[in-house]
Amino acid sequence: MQTSLVLTIIGDDRPGLVGTLSRVVADHGGSWQESQMARLAGKFAGILRAEVPQEQAAALQRALDELSADGLQVVVESSADSDPNSTVDVTIELVGSDRPGIVRELSQALVDQRVNIEEIRTGTSEAPMSGGRLFTANLRIRLPVGVSTQQLQESLEGLANEIMVDIALDEQPTTAASPT
Repeated sequence: MQTSLVLTIIGDDRPGLVGTLSRVVADHGGSWQESQMARLAGKFAGILRAEVPQEQAAALQRALDELSADGLQVVVESSADSDPNSTVDVTIELVGSDRPGIVRELSQALVDQRVNIEEIRTGTSEAPMSGGRLFTANLRIRLPVGVSTQQLQESLEGLANEIMVDIALDEQPTTAASPT
Protein backbone atom coordinates (compact mmCIF):
# COMPACT_ATOMS: atom_id res chain seq x y z
CA MET A 1 0.00 0.00 0.00
CA GLN A 2 1.25 3.48 -0.92
CA THR A 3 1.31 6.49 1.39
CA SER A 4 1.09 9.99 -0.06
CA LEU A 5 3.36 12.53 1.65
CA VAL A 6 3.62 16.29 1.19
CA LEU A 7 7.06 17.78 1.82
CA THR A 8 7.88 21.44 2.28
CA ILE A 9 11.51 22.27 1.67
CA ILE A 10 13.65 25.34 2.31
CA GLY A 11 17.38 25.96 2.39
CA ASP A 12 20.16 28.02 0.90
CA ASP A 13 20.09 27.61 -2.87
CA ARG A 14 22.90 25.59 -4.44
CA PRO A 15 23.28 23.12 -7.29
CA GLY A 16 22.14 19.57 -6.61
CA LEU A 17 19.28 20.12 -4.14
CA VAL A 18 16.60 18.59 -6.39
CA GLY A 19 18.94 15.69 -7.15
CA THR A 20 19.51 15.09 -3.45
CA LEU A 21 15.77 15.13 -2.70
CA SER A 22 14.91 12.87 -5.62
CA ARG A 23 17.62 10.39 -4.64
CA VAL A 24 16.37 10.18 -1.03
CA VAL A 25 12.77 9.63 -2.22
CA ALA A 26 13.84 7.00 -4.78
CA ASP A 27 16.13 5.23 -2.27
CA HIS A 28 13.01 4.54 -0.18
CA GLY A 29 10.95 3.19 -3.08
CA GLY A 30 9.15 6.49 -3.45
CA SER A 31 7.77 8.14 -6.54
CA TRP A 32 7.96 11.91 -7.11
CA GLN A 33 4.37 12.83 -8.08
CA GLU A 34 4.17 16.62 -8.34
CA SER A 35 6.08 19.64 -7.13
CA GLN A 36 6.59 23.36 -7.29
CA MET A 37 10.01 24.70 -6.42
CA ALA A 38 11.76 27.99 -6.95
CA ARG A 39 14.67 30.16 -5.95
CA LEU A 40 13.39 33.05 -3.84
CA ALA A 41 15.78 35.66 -2.42
CA GLY A 42 18.72 33.24 -2.44
CA LYS A 43 16.73 30.43 -0.85
CA PHE A 44 15.52 27.22 -2.47
CA ALA A 45 11.90 26.71 -1.48
CA GLY A 46 9.35 24.20 -2.58
CA ILE A 47 6.58 21.77 -2.01
CA LEU A 48 6.54 18.19 -3.22
CA ARG A 49 4.08 15.32 -3.15
CA ALA A 50 5.61 11.86 -3.18
CA GLU A 51 4.13 8.40 -2.87
CA VAL A 52 6.10 5.85 -0.91
CA PRO A 53 5.38 2.29 0.25
CA GLN A 54 3.73 2.57 3.66
CA GLU A 55 6.45 0.48 5.29
CA GLN A 56 9.11 2.94 4.02
CA ALA A 57 7.42 6.19 5.17
CA ALA A 58 9.12 6.39 8.58
CA ALA A 59 12.56 5.61 7.12
CA LEU A 60 12.05 8.24 4.42
CA GLN A 61 11.14 10.81 7.06
CA ARG A 62 14.31 10.02 9.02
CA ALA A 63 16.44 10.32 5.88
CA LEU A 64 14.84 13.66 5.03
CA ASP A 65 15.42 14.89 8.61
CA GLU A 66 19.13 14.09 8.15
CA LEU A 67 19.29 16.64 5.30
CA SER A 68 19.18 19.38 7.95
CA ALA A 69 22.88 18.72 8.54
CA ASP A 70 23.39 20.12 5.00
CA GLY A 71 21.16 23.15 5.72
CA LEU A 72 18.00 21.82 4.06
CA GLN A 73 14.90 21.89 6.24
CA VAL A 74 12.16 19.42 5.22
CA VAL A 75 8.75 19.14 6.87
CA VAL A 76 6.78 15.98 6.04
CA GLU A 77 3.01 15.60 6.36
CA SER A 78 0.69 12.78 5.30
CA SER A 79 -1.69 14.03 2.65
CA ALA A 80 -5.45 13.68 2.47
CA ASP A 81 -7.63 13.02 -0.54
CA SER A 82 -9.09 15.99 -2.38
CA ASP A 83 -12.29 17.61 -1.14
CA PRO A 84 -15.31 15.57 -2.32
CA ASN A 85 -17.52 18.65 -1.88
CA SER A 86 -15.69 20.51 -4.65
CA THR A 87 -17.17 20.52 -8.10
CA VAL A 88 -15.61 22.98 -10.55
CA ASP A 89 -12.00 24.00 -11.19
CA VAL A 90 -11.52 27.68 -12.00
CA THR A 91 -8.44 29.73 -12.79
CA ILE A 92 -8.24 33.38 -11.81
CA GLU A 93 -5.87 35.90 -13.33
CA LEU A 94 -5.44 39.28 -11.64
CA VAL A 95 -3.39 42.22 -12.92
CA GLY A 96 -3.17 45.70 -11.42
CA SER A 97 -0.94 48.38 -10.02
CA ASP A 98 1.03 46.98 -7.12
CA ARG A 99 -0.06 48.06 -3.67
CA PRO A 100 -0.27 46.48 -0.22
CA GLY A 101 -3.35 44.36 0.51
CA ILE A 102 -4.28 42.89 -2.87
CA VAL A 103 -3.76 39.26 -1.83
CA ARG A 104 -5.52 39.89 1.49
CA GLU A 105 -8.59 41.39 -0.21
CA LEU A 106 -8.75 38.75 -2.94
CA SER A 107 -8.37 35.88 -0.49
CA GLN A 108 -11.08 37.37 1.76
CA ALA A 109 -13.47 37.63 -1.21
CA LEU A 110 -12.82 33.94 -1.90
CA VAL A 111 -13.33 32.96 1.75
CA ASP A 112 -16.63 34.86 1.71
CA GLN A 113 -17.74 32.49 -1.09
CA ARG A 114 -16.34 29.41 0.79
CA VAL A 115 -13.73 28.96 -1.96
CA ASN A 116 -10.40 27.32 -1.18
CA ILE A 117 -7.24 28.35 -3.04
CA GLU A 118 -5.48 25.26 -4.37
CA GLU A 119 -2.57 27.11 -5.97
CA ILE A 120 -1.44 30.72 -6.12
CA ARG A 121 1.46 32.34 -7.93
CA THR A 122 2.17 36.04 -7.58
CA GLY A 123 4.77 38.43 -8.84
CA THR A 124 5.61 42.03 -9.61
CA SER A 125 7.21 43.65 -12.63
CA GLU A 126 7.82 47.11 -14.03
CA ALA A 127 4.71 48.55 -15.71
CA PRO A 128 5.64 49.25 -19.34
CA MET A 129 3.88 52.63 -19.70
CA SER A 130 3.28 54.06 -16.24
CA GLY A 131 6.69 53.55 -14.67
CA GLY A 132 5.11 51.94 -11.59
CA ARG A 133 4.99 48.29 -10.55
CA LEU A 134 2.44 45.76 -11.81
CA PHE A 135 1.18 43.02 -9.53
CA THR A 136 0.02 39.74 -11.06
CA ALA A 137 -1.66 36.78 -9.44
CA ASN A 138 -2.64 33.46 -10.98
CA LEU A 139 -4.80 31.19 -8.87
CA ARG A 140 -6.29 27.75 -9.27
CA ILE A 141 -9.34 27.24 -7.13
CA ARG A 142 -12.09 24.67 -6.85
CA LEU A 143 -15.62 25.88 -6.27
CA PRO A 144 -17.62 24.22 -3.50
CA VAL A 145 -21.04 22.73 -4.15
CA GLY A 146 -23.62 25.52 -4.38
CA VAL A 147 -21.28 28.22 -5.69
CA SER A 148 -21.40 28.88 -9.43
CA THR A 149 -18.73 30.43 -11.60
CA GLN A 150 -21.23 33.23 -12.35
CA GLN A 151 -21.72 34.00 -8.62
CA LEU A 152 -17.98 34.14 -8.09
CA GLN A 153 -17.50 36.30 -11.21
CA GLU A 154 -20.05 38.84 -9.91
CA SER A 155 -18.43 38.92 -6.48
CA LEU A 156 -14.95 39.43 -7.93
CA GLU A 157 -16.11 42.12 -10.39
CA GLY A 158 -17.13 44.24 -7.42
CA LEU A 159 -13.74 43.68 -5.80
CA ALA A 160 -11.90 44.47 -9.05
CA ASN A 161 -13.66 47.83 -9.30
CA GLU A 162 -12.99 48.55 -5.63
CA ILE A 163 -9.25 47.87 -5.72
CA MET A 164 -8.75 48.87 -9.37
CA VAL A 165 -7.42 45.62 -10.84
CA ASP A 166 -8.44 43.41 -13.75
CA ILE A 167 -9.70 39.95 -12.78
CA ALA A 168 -10.51 37.19 -15.28
CA LEU A 169 -12.00 33.77 -14.48
CA ASP A 170 -11.78 30.67 -16.63
CA GLU A 171 -13.63 27.46 -15.82
CA GLN A 172 -11.49 24.36 -16.32
CA PRO A 173 -12.50 20.73 -16.74
CA THR A 174 -12.34 19.00 -13.36
CA THR A 175 -9.86 16.15 -13.09
CA ALA A 176 -9.37 13.65 -10.29
CA ALA A 177 -5.83 14.75 -9.47
CA SER A 178 -4.56 17.66 -11.48
CA PRO A 179 -0.78 17.88 -11.02
CA THR A 180 0.65 21.36 -11.11
